[in-house]
Amino acid sequence: MKTPYTFCVLRYVHDVVSGEFVNVGVALYAPSAQFLDAACSSTYGRVSSFFGGIESAQFKRLMRHIQAGIEELGERLRSELPFEKAPTNVRGWVDRVLPPNDSSLQFSEARGGLTSDPRVTLEDLYERLVERYIKREQRPTRSDEDILRIFRQPLATRHLLNRIGPKTIAGRDYEHEFPIAWKNGVWHASEGISFDLANPGDISEKANRWLGRGVNLSESKERFKLYLLLGEPRDDKLRAPFTRAKNILHKMPCDHEFIGEDAADDFAAFVERELRQHETG
Repeated sequence: MKTPYTFCVLRYVHDVVSGEFVNVGVALYAPSAQFLDAACSSTYGRVSSFFGGIESAQFKRLMRHIQAGIEELGERLRSELPFEKAPTNVRGWVDRVLPPNDSSLQFSEARGGLTSDPRVTLEDLYERLVERYIKREQRPTRSDEDILRIFRQPLATRHLLNRIGPKTIAGRDYEHEFPIAWKNGVWHASEGISFDLANPGDISEKANRWLGRGVNLSESKERFKLYLLLGEPRDDKLRAPFTRAKNILHKMPCDHEFIGEDAADDFAAFVERELRQHETG
């Protein structure tokens, strides 16, 4: 049985006057299925390859805010918590997260159709409207955001996204915002890190950058533990560089743990236990 849905496309508008834009996400709402979710790509390189000159950190923060905001509304919808007035289409939901304005990120007008599986339709729309127009000269790679999405999905299934949130860990000279964090005695902060990259040099350089972050963050006055959510290379030739990258990461002086993407469900179960333990004291 098919159910009606509406969707809209999130665009990065580089120049309002000329109308230049690139699609960076899709949101979908199927009211009878109590489904509301989004698929957003905050991969800086995908946008900068079109236009260049974009501030990477700010762009990623905005995209994470939009993704998390829509996911939280979707959780409330699935849990049947009361809303004052449910919107008639997807724009009514996304406008609560990103109100219409003249900013660079804008949602398109709503369009619709019928679907037997809203999530599959969302993924199909994302692939057709966002991924298909990304020209890649090198072997396809996955971004940190792609890996983070793998871990966020089981957290959403367990209705945990509204119980966790971003956390900034600050050292003396450096700070970093982790998108998934919770507190149980100490702060537990998580970040997706993709090592599914194009060549061994990129893998080593990325590991060394994260080692530097760990060194700087270890000076924080707050007690914390890092959970590095790792995306492995899909090319078997890059397995050895990936092992060396983990060896580099293990040199971080702060408390840390690696979680592979194949353990995303187990990680969600662990987070749920941690939250329950904290709530029961």
